[in-house]
Amino acid sequence: MPDIADTLALLKQNIEKTALESGRRADDINLVAVSKRQPVEKIIKALEAGQRFFGENRIQDAQKIWPDLATRYPDKILHLIGPLQSNKTAEAVKLFDVIETIDRPKIARALATEMAAQNKNLPCFIQVNTGAEAQKSGVLPEDLEDLYQLAKTELGLNIVGLMCIPPMDEASGLHFSLLRKLAQKFNLPYLSMGMSSDYQTAIKFGATHIRVGTALFGARDD
Repeated sequence: MPDIADTLALLKQNIEKTALESGRRADDINLVAVSKRQPVEKIIKALEAGQRFFGENRIQDAQKIWPDLATRYPDKILHLIGPLQSNKTAEAVKLFDVIETIDRPKIARALATEMAAQNKNLPCFIQVNTGAEAQKSGVLPEDLEDLYQLAKTELGLNIVGLMCIPPMDEASGLHFSLLRKLAQKFNLPYLSMGMSSDYQTAIKFGATHIRVGTALFGARDD
């Protein structure tokens, strides 16, 4: 398997190339390394190579490795990119630096309560179910305004952007375009979209955060 540092460097070169082709600055695009269920040795290699943005899907998995790594690499920025249950908000607010998956009023209220209790004001994204898939988390596009107004205006959450995961059997560009339009409507600066297979397309549609796992760490064993 290629060295993590070499793979990371190649990814950054591809990001820079795609950004330039799209008339964008590479510095405006954050590579979020999806470290879910990866061996801690690989994560440490990425950290040692200079990677600082990471994404985890499950709180219980992140709790096993990141408290220790956070003491060794205090400048890391850990994103929660998986679904959040209301009874896990205390752990999420304590462990993560960014919450990407606000998808319903119950979660927004629970996060606001917990952030007040922990005296934190974490940046948050609202997850949008752009494909209206029944099995997928995220607010429907037509319900986004109500959730945004609740989270931002009523609850005072620090909503900085939108996030989506397009359907696997549809052209991702259509969904990235929709998310960009929705973000522009609410004057939100950040777009978390694009994964290992389509991050270059996402950059062309304005992604500021791309979530890359397999392309950096290789396939997981599970």
